Parts: sequence; structure tokens; C-alpha cells
Amino acid sequence: MGLSSVEAINAKEMDYRSLSSSEHQQPPYMHKVGVPPKQNLFDEFKTTVKETLFSDDPLRPFKDQPRSRKFVLGLQAVFPILDWGKSYNVSKFRGDVIAGLTIASLCIPQDIGYAKLANLAPQYGLYSSFVPPLVYSFMGSSRDIAIGPVAVVSLLLGSLLSSEIDPTTNPIEYRRLAFTATFFAGITQATLGILRLGFLIDFLSHAAIVGFMGGAAITIALQQLKGFLGIKKFTKETDIISVMKSVCHSAQHGWNWPTILIGAIFLTLLLFAKYAGKKNKKLFWIPAIAPLISVILSTFLVYITHAEKQGVEIVRHIEKGINPPSVKEIYFTGDYLLKGLRIGIVAGMIALTEAVAIGRSFAAKKDYQLDGNKEMVALGTMNVVGSMTSCYVTTGSFSRSAVNYMAGCQTAVSNIVMSIVVVLTLLFITPLFEYTPNAILSAIIISAVIGLVDYEATILIWKIDKFDFVACMGAFFGVVFASVEIGLIIAVSISFAKILLQVTRPRTALLGKIPRTNVYRNIQQYPEATQVPGVLIVRVDSAIYFSNSNYMRERILRWLTDEDEQLESVNQPKIQFLIVDMSPVTDIDTSGIHAFEELHRSLHKREVQLVLSNPGRVVIDKLHASDFMSQIGEDKIFLTVGDAVLTCSAKSPAEVV
Repeated sequence: MGLSSVEAINAKEMDYRSLSSSEHQQPPYMHKVGVPPKQNLFDEFKTTVKETLFSDDPLRPFKDQPRSRKFVLGLQAVFPILDWGKSYNVSKFRGDVIAGLTIASLCIPQDIGYAKLANLAPQYGLYSSFVPPLVYSFMGSSRDIAIGPVAVVSLLLGSLLSSEIDPTTNPIEYRRLAFTATFFAGITQATLGILRLGFLIDFLSHAAIVGFMGGAAITIALQQLKGFLGIKKFTKETDIISVMKSVCHSAQHGWNWPTILIGAIFLTLLLFAKYAGKKNKKLFWIPAIAPLISVILSTFLVYITHAEKQGVEIVRHIEKGINPPSVKEIYFTGDYLLKGLRIGIVAGMIALTEAVAIGRSFAAKKDYQLDGNKEMVALGTMNVVGSMTSCYVTTGSFSRSAVNYMAGCQTAVSNIVMSIVVVLTLLFITPLFEYTPNAILSAIIISAVIGLVDYEATILIWKIDKFDFVACMGAFFGVVFASVEIGLIIAVSISFAKILLQVTRPRTALLGKIPRTNVYRNIQQYPEATQVPGVLIVRVDSAIYFSNSNYMRERILRWLTDEDEQLESVNQPKIQFLIVDMSPVTDIDTSGIHAFEELHRSLHKREVQLVLSNPGRVVIDKLHASDFMSQIGEDKIFLTVGDAVLTCSAKSPAEVV
């Protein structure tokens, strides 16, 4: 990194002398660093708010429009269906009907199983695929997302709720707390969208989400062993050690072999269907209808053989009819209000993260824009309305959305079609599920959550960023060996730790001149780059704030000390100029400026001059506003590193001239 030998230094000096002599023959033009015009406080505040909260300029369509047109645009902003509905036609309707029927065949058996994950009666899963998708289809901006209960949120909600109320001994209070949590989940989501604070969900990193989802998938699959093996006495804990102990202790007398046979046969069928659909995209409909066919066949099998008399657990009763109102069941006062608020915020944020990620991925595939803040308002509204109509937290389902996309959906009408099928099921078909074995529901859930374990993404994370891999594994093992809540806390904590580490310890680099160019780059990335005698060039790759200003100053001084020691070891003159490349520095605060003042004083004692290169608009404006410019002098600020090196070398006759 430093100078290795006297010969190397002399070679660099000779190279630079020839370059310098040719440059002195015809001095190049050096443009001064521009100082932006001074903004008044109001304009500066308005610009900052606009870039922070309104970067997408949502009011742009309203400019120069008559009042009547603005009213129409406002309605279309709240209800996007009024916009794309104008161009809706028979061809699109055909695609939406096929997609809606396909995802309905998938969602009905899944909803019954996911309701059990949330420790709720089966009909509440079906209720949650009726009202929320209808609300979303009018307010959502995604064309592909399929709304309904999902495995991870159902497990999370069930885990958090059961820690407050036992669903077996107090089912009514448990259900009321579930509706309360759903209400506050919707309020949280809608508030984030209205206040345009959607960027908050980005604090949960992709790596942490991959680990959390994978761990949740393993936990969900382990929970299904109760229904899959026909175990009656099963642990209420979710960690893998407790679950495996419960399974092993019940192995001798607690397992029901007819149940295991039914579960194993249909799980094999479901996995084979999933494999066929993955191998051939045209056969996407096979894994989509396989769960419903499995439910029909297994129900018929149990009915004709009376397997329930052999110990096979069945669904027994699903309440008939559409969603009853539940406004009066929500806790707006009392001890459970704050508990519902806390659970709702956690469940709402996880549901929001999953839905926005799914919506963005499919929007990118079809090349259209997804308004994240509108999505949050739509998701929040549907959960608020859902909480008042006997629904629990719903969001975008990745498996159903993928089927929706492959089935050729064109708009959100596919959600309306799915809702119609679900309500018809609630009105007329639910009695037919009486003999549905719990084992088939467990098999359906296991086959659905297997895809959440994204080992390919985990391998890629390991290759790209080891710290991200730690976050991924931390979240995964937290969920698997502790609980969903612990895994979530670990995921959030490691994500924040990474942000803090990057903010407080920004990267710095020593720059050298690439041969036969006037370009200065990191000498670790370009080993052939040569350092300029008497000049040390350092680049700071971050904004300079109170959180990293002291580290930045100390790191630069350490670079200088190390370089001087290496030069002294080969009997060469010490560094006379320190050039700080400010190109990547997007902002600086008072602590950062104070750190530069201290750096300047420290360098002055060492008889080293501080030089700045290419400070940006915000940085140069703040440097001018402070007294720092008069301390180092206007002539110590250059537009490029090359200009700074040329000037400093000309002032360093001992080394160059």
C-alpha cells in the first residue's frame, strides 16, 4: 500500500518530473469549484421535504388542470380501478376470470389450513379471502397480487396472540384480540402510506427477510406434524427442540397410522404436482388445483371408509354464511387495547413488507410502476374493513400471486372473481368440508411453505456479503430455535446494526494515478496505480455526520502516519500535501466541519497542507457558511484530484521540480 523501495520511489519521481515539465510548458485550464446560489430557509426546507417524502411527485398530474378534472384525478388516485377500468375489455376479463378461478381453487383449502395456524376456526380463513380482496381490487395499484391469509403472518399472529390469551380456554376473547390486532395492523399500514413513510419497511434487509421467511417455513412445517401424525397432545411451543421432543414422546402411542397414510399419500401428490409445474411453466394449473383435488379426494375417502372412527381427526364443522360484522368485538378500551396495538403493528409491518416485495417483483416483470404508498393505504384500508367483518390480517400471497400471474391475470378483477367463488363456497359448499381430514390440511400447508426456504438466495447472499449472511442466519436460527418473535427481533436488530456500522464506519481509500491517464483510483482495486511523491490522496466514501466524523478524522490521520513511517524507513521526505477527494461525500453537518477543522490543525502541526477536491453542492455551501474556507484558503479547493495534484506538485520543489 505504501512505497516499497527507494528505486520504486525514484522511478515514480522521474515519471512525474517528465509529466510535470510537459505540463509547465502549457499550463492547463483549471475550472474553479462552483458555489451554488444561496437559498432562503423556506425554499431549502420545501426542497428537502419534497425529496424526502414526495420524491415521486404525486401531485404532478394535477398541475394546470381544471377543478373538475382534479376531482376526477383525486378519485382515480384513491381508487385506481376508475383509471384502468376505462380501458377494460372482454379479452382482459377472460384472462382475469381464468386466473380468478385458478387462485380460488388454491386459496380455499389453504385458507382453512392457515386459519388453524392462527388458532382460529376454519371459516375465518375463508372470510379473509372474501372482503379484503374486494377492497384491494378497488384501491390497489398492483395487477398481479393475490390477496388473502398467508402462512407466515398467520403463524406470527397465532404465536403473538396465544402468548396473551389461550385460544382453547378463552376462544371468544382470543378472537376479539385477533380482530383488534387486525384493526391496528390496518391503521399502521394506512398511516405509513398517508404520511408517505413507506421507506421504513426497507430497514428490514432482504437478507434478514430471507432468513426470517425460511425459519418461519421450517417452524410452520414442524407445527403441521400434529395434524400430519395425528398427535392429540402436542406442545404449544414453536421451537424445533420442543416440537421434536413432543413428537418423539408421542411416538409409541400418540401417532395415528391411518392419518399418517393419508397425509403421506397426498403430500407426495402435492409435491409431485409442484415439481411438474416448476419443470414446465405451461402446467402451472396442476399445482394450483392439486390442493383442492386433494381435499375432495381425501374428504370422499374418509367419508366412505369412516376413517374418523379410526382416530383420523377431521374438520367437522365450518360455519355456513358470509362474514358477520365484528365491529363490536374490537377492543377499543381495556387492557387488551395496547396488546392488540402492539401485535397489530408487528403483524402489519411484516404483512406490508411481504406484500410490497411481491407487488414490486411482478410489476418489474410486466414493466409497470407500483406506487408503494398507495399500496400501503390499500392494504391498510382492507385490513381495517376486514377487522370489522370477521377477518384477520391479510396480505399478498406469493404462491397465489405467482399462480395468478402465470394464469394470465390482466387486472385486479381476478381478486374479485376469487372473492365471488369464496362467498359461494361459504354460502353453499362449507358443509361438504365436514369430513376433510386435518392431515390433508397439514400436507397442503407443508407443500406451500417449502418454497419459502430459498436456499439459492442464501447461497448468493453468502457469496456477495458475509455480514448479510450473518443477518440471514441469525433470523433463521432465531425463529427455528427460539420463536417467531425472537427471530423477528434478531432480524430487525442485525439490519439496524448493519446500518449503524455502515454509517459510523464509512469506507476510506488511498488513491493513486493509473498509468498513462489522469485518473486517480483506489490503489487496492488498481495495484498498478502509483502514488504521487509528497502527496497523499484519500477518498471518503460516505456523507460525513456526527456519527462518523471522529472516525473519519482519525482514519485519515492514521493513513498519514502509516505513510510517513514507510517513507522514513526508506529515507524519503515526508508527505507535504493531504488531498481529500470529496466526490462521494453527499452531505456534511456541523460535527463533520468541526472534524475537518481539527484535522486541519493537526496537519498544520505536522507541516502538511490540507487540500479538498470536488466537494458537492451541499458540502461546498456548508463549508462557505462556516469559517472553514477562510482557514484553509479558497486556493486549496479544486474541481478534480488531477488539478489538485498538479498544483500541489508544482509547490513541492523538493520532490518534483
